[in-house]
Amino acid sequence: MKVNRLDTRTADFEARFTSLLAFENTLDRKLEATVADILTDVRTRGDAAVLEYTRRFDRLDVASMADLEIPQSELRGALESLPPSRRDALEKAAGRIRDYHERQPIASWQYTDADGTLLGQQVTALDRVGVYVPGGKAAYPSTVLMNTLPAKVAGVREVVMVVPTPDGHRNPLVLAAAAVAGVDRVFAIGGAQAVGALAYGTASIPAVDKIVGPGNAYVASAKRQVFGVVGIDMVAGPSEILVISDGTTPPDWVAMDLFSQAEHDEVAQALLLCPDAAFLDAVEQSMARLIDTMSRRAVIEASLAHRGALILVRDLDEACAVSNRVAPEHLELSVQDPDPWVPRLRHAGAIFIGRYASEALGDYCAGPNHVLPTARSARFSSPLGVYDFQKRTSLIGVSRAGAGVLGLIAAELADGEGLPAHAASARMRLHA
Repeated sequence: MKVNRLDTRTADFEARFTSLLAFENTLDRKLEATVADILTDVRTRGDAAVLEYTRRFDRLDVASMADLEIPQSELRGALESLPPSRRDALEKAAGRIRDYHERQPIASWQYTDADGTLLGQQVTALDRVGVYVPGGKAAYPSTVLMNTLPAKVAGVREVVMVVPTPDGHRNPLVLAAAAVAGVDRVFAIGGAQAVGALAYGTASIPAVDKIVGPGNAYVASAKRQVFGVVGIDMVAGPSEILVISDGTTPPDWVAMDLFSQAEHDEVAQALLLCPDAAFLDAVEQSMARLIDTMSRRAVIEASLAHRGALILVRDLDEACAVSNRVAPEHLELSVQDPDPWVPRLRHAGAIFIGRYASEALGDYCAGPNHVLPTARSARFSSPLGVYDFQKRTSLIGVSRAGAGVLGLIAAELADGEGLPAHAASARMRLHA
């Protein structure tokens, strides 16, 4: 197998590194136009359009939207049918995720200043949220938990989940996760038509305030196009992992951690930074040996050959600097003494501290959210959390005395901006 080898000391490092990081997420104009047509159709024809696209794309013979809503009894039945060990794992993961997010909510506050003006912030939950969960051959119960539990903790009144069920296959683990998370309604629909139904509402599917959750290119395009009508979490890029190692972690562990993200997608990125060239050699040898055990070998090899790299750095200081440039989705600080280095890592979706903190634990059950910023957006954005399902409203209560103080200031500035009605409005209360 092939994986790129880079050295920060070489003259060509900068050019090779920049090329490695480049990911051109160009819009497919034909795809965008197709999605736009579907969204317009759903907005215009509602349920009829959703049914038509579901019959066509998911090959479902359904007579009405009632056939596509999955009842709570089926969710509970799916949970009860799980093997005890699988149900226990699902419930324990949900408990840890819920516990972590219960520490996140933003609080309301207010104060009264010297002139009697009340100022503050009122925090309220969104009324209704839509969660998109990929369907088909793959099952993503972790996606259900990570996207719905923060909404429930935030106090969202209704969570509506959509999940495609091609050929009528309803994955019991996904439905069980919906039961554990307390999802209110579930519809067996997917694609751009599901995003449109959530954004605009139909006779059967209520319009939501925000749509979260991953999907294919059509889903990502649809989310991008309905943004503004509703909020969205993000338009995510390929999965990423960056491992900083001091050479003390078993090479097999590091190799498998790199595989864990490379197996997602041919354009996923897996990087290892280490100041020990012999350790990089050992990891490369582990990768060559372990790749034969991987069922997704072809995907891993394509990812590593195209965007993966083992990078020799001068020291851990330089490793931190390089990592901050990358701003990775997942950052493993796989060193013997990690604590001094954590404050130096300013840009990452999640930092996994120490040799025992594998990224896979964060995907499923550690507690923090696995919906993370990608494509260097960790420089300015954060993981999905309770705060994404809350909004802040400013509170301004002006006393009679406060009107006299603030009115003078506002009127003067309004005159300066050439807005006489603003100025007059402020002055009318000066001597009331």
